[in-house]
Amino acid sequence: EGLMAQLKNESPSVSVFRNKQPKWNELIGAFVLNFNKRVTQASVKNFQLTSDEDIDTVTLQFGRIEKDAFNMDFRHPFSPLQAFIICLSAFDNKLCCE
Repeated sequence: EGLMAQLKNESPSVSVFRNKQPKWNELIGAFVLNFNKRVTQASVKNFQLTSDEDIDTVTLQFGRIEKDAFNMDFRHPFSPLQAFIICLSAFDNKLCCE
């Protein structure tokens, strides 16, 4: 059984993660995510992933801290390699956006 079939059948061996939706901040007039001071600069590459089962728990977050420096925080079920690969994909097709 392929991955798409497992996903359609809601197999327990497949986990789905989504980008956390930012909230509108009236004070600054922009959408924001709370990175708990771990990310210090705005960037199109900044993201947070949550599971459908627990949308309040951030499982992986990635964001800019300096011009050419980024921070990655992750927790189970991601391994360090999986988290790194997901964060690396944030650079794909976004080079023209900044």
